Amino acid sequence: MTKRCAWCGDDPLYIEYHDYEWGTPVHNDIKLFEMLILEGAQAGLSWITILRKRNNYRKAFDNFDPLKIANYNSKKINKLLSNKGIIRNKLKIEAAIHNAQAFIKVKEEFGSFDNYIWQFTNYKPIINQWKSIREIPSKTTVSDIMSKELRKRGFKFVGSTICYSFMQAVGMINDHTIDCFRYKALLPK
Repeated sequence: MTKRCAWCGDDPLYIEYHDYEWGTPVHNDIKLFEMLILEGAQAGLSWITILRKRNNYRKAFDNFDPLKIANYNSKKINKLLSNKGIIRNKLKIEAAIHNAQAFIKVKEEFGSFDNYIWQFTNYKPIINQWKSIREIPSKTTVSDIMSKELRKRGFKFVGSTICYSFMQAVGMINDHTIDCFRYKALLPK
C-alpha cells in the first residue's frame, strides 16, 4: 500500500494533487502565478474547495494570463462576481488583478517571476524532515520575509501563511512527511 501524507485523505482529486503536484518544484511563471492566485483565493477556505474549482478558475481567469488579468475592468469584475464556479469574493478578485500587475513588474525587473520567487529559498527546495503533519508549521521566517517583500511590491492576499502554503505547493519546500512515498522522490539527486 502506498504511504501518503495524512492530509490528503482518500479523495481522488486530493490524492492526484498530492501525488503529482504538491511539493514538486515549479519554475514555469504562469504555473507559479496560478498557484499564487489560487492560494490567495483559498484564504479562509479549505484547499479541496479551490482544487474542485480550479478548472473553473482557469476558464474565468483566461488561463491565468497575467497580461490579460492585469487589464480586467469593472465589467469583467462584475462578470467574475456572478460566476458560481469560482469564489465570488470581490477583494480576492481585485487582488488577482493587483497581483497580475505586480507580477508583470517583477518579471520585467528579474527576467522571470521564477528568478524572483525562488531567491527566498536560495534557488533550491528547503528539505524538511517531518514525522507527522502536526509538526508542519503554518508559516516560517522565510514565509514572513516573502510576504513582506511581496506586499512591498503591491501583491495582495500574500500573508505569511499563504506564502508558506504557496512554497509547499510549488516545491520550494518539501513538507511531505518522511514516511510519504513522495518525500524521497522529491529529494535532490
